[in-house]
Amino acid sequence: MFQSAISMANHFPSVAWAGAASIYEVNVRQYTEEGTFAAFQQQLPRLRDIGIDILWFMPITPIGKEQRLGSLGSYYACSSYVEINPEFGTLQDFKALVNQAHELGFKVIIDWVANHTAWDHPWTLTNPDWYIKDAAGHFTEANGWKDVIDLNFTNANLRKAMIASMEYWVNECNIDGFRCDMAHLVPLDFWQEARTQCDSLKPLFWLAECEVVEYHNVFDVTYTWEWMEVTKKYFEGNASLGNVYDVLHKYSQYPKDSKKLFLTTNHDENSWNGTEYEKYGDAAKAMAMFTCTWQGMPLVYSGQESPNRKRLSFFDKDPIVWNNPLQLHGFYKTLLALHKTGAVAFGETFILPTGNEGLMAYLRRQGEQVVLVILNLSSKGRLPMNVEHDWLEGRFENPFSGLSYTFKRNETFELQPYEYLVYTKL
Repeated sequence: MFQSAISMANHFPSVAWAGAASIYEVNVRQYTEEGTFAAFQQQLPRLRDIGIDILWFMPITPIGKEQRLGSLGSYYACSSYVEINPEFGTLQDFKALVNQAHELGFKVIIDWVANHTAWDHPWTLTNPDWYIKDAAGHFTEANGWKDVIDLNFTNANLRKAMIASMEYWVNECNIDGFRCDMAHLVPLDFWQEARTQCDSLKPLFWLAECEVVEYHNVFDVTYTWEWMEVTKKYFEGNASLGNVYDVLHKYSQYPKDSKKLFLTTNHDENSWNGTEYEKYGDAAKAMAMFTCTWQGMPLVYSGQESPNRKRLSFFDKDPIVWNNPLQLHGFYKTLLALHKTGAVAFGETFILPTGNEGLMAYLRRQGEQVVLVILNLSSKGRLPMNVEHDWLEGRFENPFSGLSYTFKRNETFELQPYEYLVYTKL
């Protein structure tokens, strides 16, 4: 059974509404032919029906023109922290989108790129000392990204300006939090300052794109890059499920109440490493099942409910081709409803022995609520799985089929290639 062991705790209370929430990453540029806030806004009722709670918008700020990559540039090459990318519409358009999202019950977070700016950000002229310089005194960048330059967080005035820019979006647009890009490249004490000041305006949700455990001193949720890498290796035949469980055990030792973000794809993965179907093949849906039923917070990326099976261009217009009807709307609706149950969102986890390298199985429980999950992550068929556990007693339902069963602590199941089974106690 997994239990948290690290004594370090988040110094900031997490917002209650994030406890059982799911996140949907919005790629505005590629979401519609128009690529605007107004066009995306029409999809809000559909996304609410699926069960999405938090909308994360990739950067909504203007993109630099100097050293721009592609025809439209990277969303992450910001040329102003307090303006709207005209490609997407106006400030009023974004406010209208946030307002309707709030009316429908969503929370809205925006992508915050604190580590670097575009080459033509106004600060390069007004405050060049806010940037890191190389030995020759030129702007520079440490990670090989040609379209951006690094900021200098030893400068107190830069910190003040950055935090004031973050506060602007809370005050002006009533956003509910931040997804902080490459958060580990920015000093932790900056994020402590930023959260202290921004949370004084309203309690916010903070998601860090990093996997440094100490960042849970500030952030509510961090990424699962290590899990994604080991699962990729597993499907390539270069790792075992034991290796996957080792990473999950490592996560279980994170600070109490911290969460990890589980995902099968996102903007980076899709564009640079391939779709979830390239990585996981026919196991893509079983892996999505895992992200929504393991302890953590699930992410759905734009188009996964369609499903989108192509790599989206990062620097140019390349809209998602939507299936009509959406083939996985019902699949994700069932998964996200399952995630909201107490057993999955807050419960304890018991890993079940499977006796087969291709099978992964676990129980989740909170009080009388019990969820059983069995995944066949292999191409082998008719794999038997015996489950013997005290929690497996009573009436259970498969939420996908609606069929119910009476389990008596000792049951045998059989799985076909890449099949996923889930049962919830009635």
